[in-house]
Amino acid sequence: LYLAGDGAVRDAKTGYFTIMGRIDDVLNVSGHRLGTMEIESALVANPIVAEAAVVGKPHDVKGEAIVAYVVLKGARPEGDAAKKIVAELRDWVAKEIGPIAKPDEIRFGENLPKTRSGKIMRRLLRSLAKGEEITSDISTLDNPAILEQLKQAVA
Repeated sequence: LYLAGDGAVRDAKTGYFTIMGRIDDVLNVSGHRLGTMEIESALVANPIVAEAAVVGKPHDVKGEAIVAYVVLKGARPEGDAAKKIVAELRDWVAKEIGPIAKPDEIRFGENLPKTRSGKIMRRLLRSLAKGEEITSDISTLDNPAILEQLKQAVA
C-alpha cells in the first residue's frame, strides 16, 4: 500500500474520482474543511503581508487549530504592535473567507523556513506549531536560525 498524499472524492453515479488536493493541505476546523492555500491567499491579500504559510495543530474542541506564520513587508512586530496586527489580520481573514477561517495563532518572522531552492518546509512549521522539538534533518534549510525565531514568536 502506498499513500500518495492526495485527497479525492469518488462520484457514486459515474465512478469517477475528483482530486481535491493534498491531504496535509486541508484542515478540518469544527467540521469545516479549509484549504491552507485559501487562508494563505487571504493573508497575502492584506497590503502589509509579504508572505504567509498556514498549518494545523491538534485542538481538543475544534479538531484542528489554524496556525499562521506571517512575514510582513515592514519590520517584524513585537509586543503590543504584534497583538494589534494579529487582531487586524484575524479580522481580515474573517472578512475574506469567514469567521471559521480566523487563525488561532499568528507568528511573525523575518522569513519562513525554506529549502535552498525556495520551497517552504511545512513539516518544520507543523512541528513548531505543535511545540515539538525539531529532530529531523534540517541540512537543506536555507536559514536554520529562523526556526528559533518562529518558536518564540507567538503573538
